[in-house]
Amino acid sequence: MRTGAAAGHTGYFHEALCYDSDDHLLAVAVPFLLGGVAAGEPTLVGLGGRTADLVRAALPAGAPVTFLAGGAVYARPAGAIRSYRELLAGHVAAGAAQIRIIGELPVAALGVTWDWWARYESAINHAYDEFPLWSMCAYDTRVTPAPVLADVLRTYPRTALPDGRHVPNNGYIDPVSYLSEPRAPVPDPVQRAAPHADLVDPTLSAARQAVRDADPGVLPDQDVDDLIVSVSEAVANAQRHGRGPVRMRLWRGADRIVVTVRDTGGGPKDPFAGLLPAGDGTAGGLGLWIAHQSCSHVALHRRDDGFTIRLTAGNPHH
Repeated sequence: MRTGAAAGHTGYFHEALCYDSDDHLLAVAVPFLLGGVAAGEPTLVGLGGRTADLVRAALPAGAPVTFLAGGAVYARPAGAIRSYRELLAGHVAAGAAQIRIIGELPVAALGVTWDWWARYESAINHAYDEFPLWSMCAYDTRVTPAPVLADVLRTYPRTALPDGRHVPNNGYIDPVSYLSEPRAPVPDPVQRAAPHADLVDPTLSAARQAVRDADPGVLPDQDVDDLIVSVSEAVANAQRHGRGPVRMRLWRGADRIVVTVRDTGGGPKDPFAGLLPAGDGTAGGLGLWIAHQSCSHVALHRRDDGFTIRLTAGNPHH
């Protein structure tokens, strides 16, 4: 049976917790967690170091609350979805009627890579809806940029307040509509220079070789290998499902390699492409999902004149 604010709700009960002080955070988080404990529900915390310590200190000693390694969970959006779905499925298989989780993204995620985390925040309304989950994601308004907070109100159906209310967000947009919007990623500074490679309609072997040739020798071999696979998948998808010409451009910096693959088609029809694997592995969905699992950052950009995927190996935070 569902409890608390989620009583009577079916599927995912998704809330934002936008707090402006430590007291504000605790006024929402502690009752939420203790309510789960009292109801005998799996109750989990995926907060970062300082906020996790703050919440841990505010809970009664020995409270059966599980603290996750928040930073590890939120390394990449697609990986976070995969990990949480496995976690939730395990609790449901064990008989849980409701699971409570409070988490937060790393501060670095709120910067230039926010585009794929914004997609994540929207997509999980669909990805977790088969589970009896009630979750809150905490955003410290003292350090969260205003454009990120604006996206939060568009990707979360409701907000939890310190006075115990759970109010709907009037700006909320359903995931299919939100994910279908054109979102221009923040340009990487390395793209201001001439590309190290600029290929039109490359063969897959030529695309892979361009990445090998560009490796400055500072990235781990696994990162380069993963980028090679992702670039090959992106070029193959553009050739198979897009519209020519296909253009691949590559830049290299001291701590990263950036590759864009562009075609003149409309991009994937599935708005969840990359964040969730395609059910049948067709239409490029599996390749995009592989790239989202292995690259340091993946940005998708639809425009009237074509679709571009940007893949980054190494430090994506500029």
